[in-house]
Amino acid sequence: MKSSALKRAGRSAVIPLITVLTAFVLAGLVMLVTGNDPLSSYGAIFDGTGLNWLFPWVSGHNRTIAAQDLQQTLVAAAPLVLTGLSVAFAFRVGLFNIGAQGQYTVASVIAVWVGTVFTSMDPVIHIVLAIFLGALVGAGWAALAGWLKAAFGAHEVISTIMLNWIAIWVASYLFQEGGPLQGTQALGNPVSNTIAGNLHLPVIWGNPELQGLDVGVFLALIVAVLYWAIIRRSTLGYEVRAVGHNPTAATASGMNVARSYIVTMAICGAFAGLAAGIDVFGWEFQVSSTTISTSQVGFLGIAVALLGRNTAIGTVAAALLFGALETGTAAINLNPSSINPELAPQLTLIIEGLVVLLVSTDLIALRLLGLPRKLGWGKPQAATARGDALAVDDPARDPAEALRPEPGL
Repeated sequence: MKSSALKRAGRSAVIPLITVLTAFVLAGLVMLVTGNDPLSSYGAIFDGTGLNWLFPWVSGHNRTIAAQDLQQTLVAAAPLVLTGLSVAFAFRVGLFNIGAQGQYTVASVIAVWVGTVFTSMDPVIHIVLAIFLGALVGAGWAALAGWLKAAFGAHEVISTIMLNWIAIWVASYLFQEGGPLQGTQALGNPVSNTIAGNLHLPVIWGNPELQGLDVGVFLALIVAVLYWAIIRRSTLGYEVRAVGHNPTAATASGMNVARSYIVTMAICGAFAGLAAGIDVFGWEFQVSSTTISTSQVGFLGIAVALLGRNTAIGTVAAALLFGALETGTAAINLNPSSINPELAPQLTLIIEGLVVLLVSTDLIALRLLGLPRKLGWGKPQAATARGDALAVDDPARDPAEALRPEPGL
């Protein structure tokens, strides 16, 4: 049993690494074709992420700059952890939550609205209330898609995509010039009022004036642990996994599949709503029509969940990777002598797109490279209660298993 679990855990780690390495190699070829040196470019991007702060030989002014960059990497990664978990939790019940962006958007609207009213409220209570209400609205927005599936059989991919655009365009209207929630001091800009300084999340590392690392990162990690506890240590998690494994068998066992769909989507929306809350109170402090239309946090959550293979620790690692890419390729953090600052942001999009496309790398490794047999993974194990002809616990037998959860964190 222990050996089998270690093998599955090893497979969970190796396959995403293959995916990431392949994406970086292909992106390096793009840089090479465009006349850039991949090694020096990746070195500049790595330094821009601030991860070089972890090296003891980095000192003096360089260490100060590295610390500031690392703070930004963690700030960028925190909401990605939450939107990644939002998508991953839906996968565990066999649903596709493509609506994390819409859930994030409606939560942003509520959070900034609550944060700019009730000015006489105690600051701590005010922050907690705003973030909680944002998460609650995000949960309700996602639960609507779950209800549509449970009541009418509407496919959640279609309903969540449509709900995304409803949220984005309604929010854009609210903050546009002359919109109901446009800031009173906006002077023609499509932006909300700014949250008061005493409502900012406390900065735990760095200078608050330079957008240091706030406590939102701890909230993201706590939610990741909560995600693991729900999935692996709760009755709800057992039902979610059972429904995702075989809805028909779950129904025959007396489980309420329709309720599982609604509750699961509500939890997904709450995770995405929390991501909005820590962004609004951690560093944005206001919401504008421009940021609403350009934000990709929820959409990136899909890639984060897939790369993390729907596990808590995998999602955190994938979010850190995407957060590092976002920070490391920001023009302000790059040495223009090492990489063209105009290429760097496009390189991020290239790598992110390749990661999504190469999620199927696990099937390539399993079927073409013979990797499982070399690592002792190729032998079929005991049949599972899926109720179909592919009832063998071997991802190579069924492409859908690429999205199945792995044990542990």
